[in-house]
Amino acid sequence: MSDEKIMRLRIALRGAVQGVGFRPFVYRLANDMGLSGWVNNSPQGVFIEVEGKKTSLDRFLSRLQSEKPPRSFIQSLESSYLDSVGFGSFEVRESDQSGKKTALVLPDIATCPDCLREIFDPENRRYLYPFTNCTNCGPRYSIIEDLPYDRRNTTMKIFPMCENCQREYDDPSDRRFHAQPNACPECGPHLELWDKAGKKIDFRQEALTLAAAAIRQGKILAIKGVGGFHLMVDTRDEEAVKLLRLRKAREEKPLALMFPSLEMV
Repeated sequence: MSDEKIMRLRIALRGAVQGVGFRPFVYRLANDMGLSGWVNNSPQGVFIEVEGKKTSLDRFLSRLQSEKPPRSFIQSLESSYLDSVGFGSFEVRESDQSGKKTALVLPDIATCPDCLREIFDPENRRYLYPFTNCTNCGPRYSIIEDLPYDRRNTTMKIFPMCENCQREYDDPSDRRFHAQPNACPECGPHLELWDKAGKKIDFRQEALTLAAAAIRQGKILAIKGVGGFHLMVDTRDEEAVKLLRLRKAREEKPLALMFPSLEMV
């Protein structure tokens, strides 16, 4: 077989390869190497077909494994060489919805340093937006309703992306390229503060400010997150802790504590 002959390499990846930026990684890798073809998700994992000279395809296969996204885990990799079909470019194709659902889904991922910088940058359009995320962080397991991992199969499907978010999603050079939960204050979910009767008191940043004030006042705050509800009090307030134990009928069992970082534990 001549190394100069254009071949097609078909690859099937299974494991934790969805929700970790794997398709954007494959897209960038293929374009960096001047290869054509496609990548998509399926209920089983990630599938790739890529064309080029065999030496380039061998190198692509090697880099695929050595440079994969840090949060990904390849459980199995199957590859085969086929005759070329003449792909013109490399693209991220629509997901295949057929077959048995065996792909692994990662747990929710803590907000990454890049997103944190945006949240606290007054000049950024996501300033103080609590649901900021990208391909490297944000909700995964808590929002997924079905496989493959696409926005339409998550609870984010009811929040159509605005023009700016869609532009990020479509831009291969952006870290939000194909980030399924991508959102901002204009198009994504927002905070609301309700009283115990279910009446909305305030929303967005004002809701967060009032919620923090309620905790400082010794009140119990019920927080609905992407994974359910939890009750919060200021542990420095003995009366608030006693009230929480009374409400939960939990006289002695230790309560969970929250710290802003591992360094403070």
